Parts: sequence; structure tokens; C-alpha cells
Amino acid sequence: MSTLVIRGGKPLSGEHVVPGNKNAALPMLAAALLADGPVTLRNLPDILDVRVMAEGLRTLGATVTGDLAATHALTIDPRGLKADPVLPAEICTRIRTSFLFVAPLLARRGRIRLRGAPGGDSIGRRRLDTHVNGLTALGARITLRKGGSATATAPDGLRGADFMLDEASVMATENLVMAAAAARGETVLYNTACEPHVQDLCRMLVAMGAEIAGIGTNRLVIRGGRPLRGGDFRVGGDAIEAASYVVAAAVTGGALTLRGIAPGDMAVLAPAFRKFGVRWAVEGDTLRLPARQRLRTAYDLGAAIPKIEDGPWPMLPSDLLSVLIVLATQTRGTELFFEKMFESRLYFVDHLIGMGAKIVQCDPHRAVVTGPTTLQGGTVSSPDIRAGMALIVAALCARGETRIHNAESIDRGYEAIDANLRALGADIRRLTP
Repeated sequence: MSTLVIRGGKPLSGEHVVPGNKNAALPMLAAALLADGPVTLRNLPDILDVRVMAEGLRTLGATVTGDLAATHALTIDPRGLKADPVLPAEICTRIRTSFLFVAPLLARRGRIRLRGAPGGDSIGRRRLDTHVNGLTALGARITLRKGGSATATAPDGLRGADFMLDEASVMATENLVMAAAAARGETVLYNTACEPHVQDLCRMLVAMGAEIAGIGTNRLVIRGGRPLRGGDFRVGGDAIEAASYVVAAAVTGGALTLRGIAPGDMAVLAPAFRKFGVRWAVEGDTLRLPARQRLRTAYDLGAAIPKIEDGPWPMLPSDLLSVLIVLATQTRGTELFFEKMFESRLYFVDHLIGMGAKIVQCDPHRAVVTGPTTLQGGTVSSPDIRAGMALIVAALCARGETRIHNAESIDRGYEAIDANLRALGADIRRLTP
């Protein structure tokens, strides 16, 4: 495993081009299997998770061409899909979105076998119940075995149905939308996720020939069964990466220009950042963050401590909570963080406490942060993508040297993180075994 070595105290300044949205790219890669011809996806981030999904596509029989590192584009030709597709454990267990192959393969081949449980970050229990129940309502038969392997079949094909998701699960919504787009008849999905990446997937399916009403809301009406054609599609900008770089610049006092943002997504995030005193200006797809932000807590009415909580879009994404906790350590005042979605997301704060942060973790879901505090470098290990990025941000504003082990976990979601930060003035290098 590689290690990132960071010496803090250098302002992050300059210009950064925001790559494509990781959380949109992965389901869009899976959706390419529904087409009757080649699909080209552009503005793909060159990250480990995209490369694993591409490997999964090839294993299932699709042809994948293109130089991801050079062009940020791949072309997927699904016409060679295997008649009896099997996804091996070494792919299933490396990425949670391996389960997104279920809907397209049920539609195209009527079956798929997964030899392992979906992988991904260990941030708490991540249910498959909503996927299974929804796909079953659309005509699938799914058997989950001890150890995580699964077999899914649709002996009579997929058919439309009304289904209420028992949680607004992003990935379950994506699986069910893909299944419904290929199913015979009309499907109405209630309590769906409406995150920007779900919207990107829906718009891609519409461009392929699907009929979807309600995009951007929690009720989707899909009239399926129409042929889905190939095409050329672009992945939108990654608001989570953009916001992470904003925090890194804010805590180090630098001025930052971000190009390739999704303006609407950043507008949704702006109120949460204003609670810390962070303000930016947006013009087109460019965001400009002035230097030396005045980081001060905006207390609620009556001088009450503000609560920073996550939730389904357009509430604050859970993926941003980790870096905002680091921002709070450098902000004058006190905030209560309430992580409602994943019971293990906040465990990484032990590393921040070890670096000198004033944090009281009340329980697995709540933490109180008081700042500003001077962080000291140390040796930590990245437990997941977002916590890893938070530890990088902490190291950038800390005194002395910080070593972050298991850097590969960060590479799953952030493209060339060390090179990109170095280009902005960070003192960062990577050690490989």
C-alpha cells in the first residue's frame, strides 16, 4: 500500500479542473450495457473505481476501448455480452457498484451470477434489500447466499410495476430505473433518490430512447420496453471533489479557481459552507474562492450551536461531512455534526483528535467540533475515500509532517490527488512499496 507524505502550512492556490462525477460515471458505465450499439462516455474521472467497472464490463463480455488516462473517455460495445454472465469475486468485492450490473444483465440476458458481495467503503451497514425487493417487483428472482454471492434471473422478462422504495437509496434507484427502462409497460417508483448523479443517469437513458418523467424528483414514471440505442454522453462535474478542494483552500488560506463545476449543484451546497464563513462566486462553470476566508461559525437564532446534518438530496451529501468536520476544526466557534445515514462514517475523527482537534464524539452518529485548533502532523491511515480526503485536508493545514497510509482508498474517488494538490502548491509526495 502506498503512503502520502504531506508537510502542512502551505496555502493551496491556483486553478483546478474538476473531473467528471464519480457517482454518475459508475452507473452510466453499467447503463451502457442496455444499448443496442456502442456507447461513448466522456469526461470520465481516471480513478480506480472507474477502472474496476471497466474491468467488470469486459468480464461480462462487453468490448471496452479508449485511453482513460489520456482522453477521459471510454467506448463500450455491449453486443458481445456473454449468454451466461458471471462476475467474479475479485471484481464484486472491490466495488459496491458491481451490483449495478444486475439490472442491465437481467434485461439483456435474463440472468447474472455474482460470485461475491458488493465491496466499497466500510462506513456502516449498506443494505441490498431495496434493490432485491424492487427488482423482484419487476419480475426478477434473486437468491442471496451466505458469503454474499448472488444469482438473479428474470425467466419471464422484466415487467412494469408500482414500487415504493423503503429508503431513498441512490444505488437502488439507479438499478430500478435501468430495469424499468427495459421492462415491458409502465413503472412508477416512489421515494426515489434525486441526487445529481441519479439525474445524469436518467438523462442518459432518455437520450438512449427511454421515456422517464419526474427526473429530479422523488417520483419517477418510466415507460419501458422501447429499444435503447447507443450514443455519445458526457459525465457532469463532480461537486464532491469541487467542495473538497474548496475546503482544502479555505483552511490553508489560499485563493482557488475551479473550472468544470456544475453550478446548480454548488448552489445547493453553498448554504452549508456559509455556516462556516466560506463564500465563493460562480460564473458559468467556473467557481472562484477568494483567499483568506474569514472562518467563523454562523450561529442559529438565539446564539444556538448550528447542526450540520446530512440527508438525501438536496440536503447535504453524506460524502461531504468528513471534510466539513476538518473545516470546523479551523473555524472559530462550535458545530454539532449529525451523520444520519452511516453508523461508521464518523469513526475517523479519532485521527483528528490525535492531531489535536477539539472533538467530542457523542455517539456513532454525532460529534461536536470546536475551533480553531492548531493541528499537528502524525501518522494515520485512510479508512475510506471521503475520510481519506479529510485527512489530507487536515494534513495540509497541520504543523509538521503527516503520513497517510492506505492512499489507494483515496485513489478510488479522487483523480491524481497528489499531483493535483502539488500543482496548487501543496508539499505532498507519494511513497510506494
